[in-house]
Amino acid sequence: MKILVTGGAGFIGSAVVRRAVESHGISVVNVDCLTYAANLANLDDVSGSDLYAFERADIRDAAEMARIFLVHQPDAVMHLAAESHVDRSIDGPGEFISTNIEGTYVLLQAARAYFETLSGARREGFRFHHVSTDEVYGSLGAVGKFTEETSYKPNSPYSASKAASDMLVRAWGETYRLPIVVSNCSNNYGPFQFPEKLIPVVILNALAERPIPIYGAGTNVRDWLFVDDHADALLTILTAGKLGETYNVGGNNEVSNIDLVRTLCVILDEQRPRSDGKYADLITHVTDRPGHDFRYAIDASKIERELNWAPSVTVEEGLAQTVRWYLDNEAWWRAIQSRGQVGERLGLRDKMIAE
Repeated sequence: MKILVTGGAGFIGSAVVRRAVESHGISVVNVDCLTYAANLANLDDVSGSDLYAFERADIRDAAEMARIFLVHQPDAVMHLAAESHVDRSIDGPGEFISTNIEGTYVLLQAARAYFETLSGARREGFRFHHVSTDEVYGSLGAVGKFTEETSYKPNSPYSASKAASDMLVRAWGETYRLPIVVSNCSNNYGPFQFPEKLIPVVILNALAERPIPIYGAGTNVRDWLFVDDHADALLTILTAGKLGETYNVGGNNEVSNIDLVRTLCVILDEQRPRSDGKYADLITHVTDRPGHDFRYAIDASKIERELNWAPSVTVEEGLAQTVRWYLDNEAWWRAIQSRGQVGERLGLRDKMIAE
C-alpha cells in the first residue's frame, strides 16, 4: 500500500509518516511545502527508508498536485496539510482561507481526476481521508460531548476554515463519488510539536525561567490526545473506516488549562528542578484570546465500537513522556528558536498584559 500524506513534515503528519513506515511497512509519499511549522528533522528516523519519498510542493499548486499523483500513483490520500494555529488565524486569516479551503479544493480536484483513471481493485480500494479538528463544532458548556452528529459552529477563522474544508470533502464525496472519510480530533500533544502551542510553550518558557502564560483564568477545558495515539487512529480509519463516514478521535483526557500547566510544572520539578523555587511560581495570567471557546470534549465511542480503537496513553503518562522528550532533544527546539519570533504572543492587537 502507498499513501500520499499532505503536511507530512508537520507535527501530526510526521507522526503518521513515522508510524506508517516503521510500524506498518506502508509506503509513504510526503507532500509538504515546508512552511514555518514544518520540519524535515521530524522524519530523520525514516528519511533513508525505501518506503519513504518526499515532494516539496504546495497543495494549492494544481499542476504540481496532478504531477505527484501521476508519478507516485498512491492507493490513498491522507490530507493533513493546514494552517492550524488559532492565534495566527486571528492576526492573519487570509492564509488560513487560502491554504485550508483553496488548498483542499485543489487537492480534491487532483484526487478526483486521478481516481477517475483507476479501475478494478485499485479503484475499489482508493480513499481520501481528510483530517480535521473538533474546533469545527464550536464551544461546549460544562457538560456534554461532541459527537459525529453535532452541528458545526466554528468560532475562529481557523475553525471556520477547517469547517469549510470538511464540507468540501463531503460534497466531493456526494457529488463526484470520490471515496472519502473524515476524522475530527481533539487537542494533540507530544514529541516534535512546534513550540507555539500551549504545552511546548509552557515547557520551554519554564526551562528559560520566563513567565508561563495562562489565557484568562485558565478555566478553559480541552480533551488531550497523545499524538502517537492519534497517528494510530488515523491509520486505522484510513484502512478500516467506512467510506462516507466521520469518526471523532479523542483522548478521554479532559483537563482545564490551569490544571494542565500545574501538572507540567510538577513534572518539570521532578525531572529538572529549579535552583530556586518551583516552576509554578512562573505562572502568569494574561489577556484572554478573542472568542476563546470554553470547553471541548470528544465522544470517541463510535471509533471504539466500529473500529476497535481507543487511546492508550493517559494525560499524566503523555505529559511525562513529552517533558522528557523536550529535555532530551534540546538541539531540535534550539534550532527552531534560532529562527526568531517563536513563542511570541499572537492573536491580540495589544501586547500581552497581566490580568
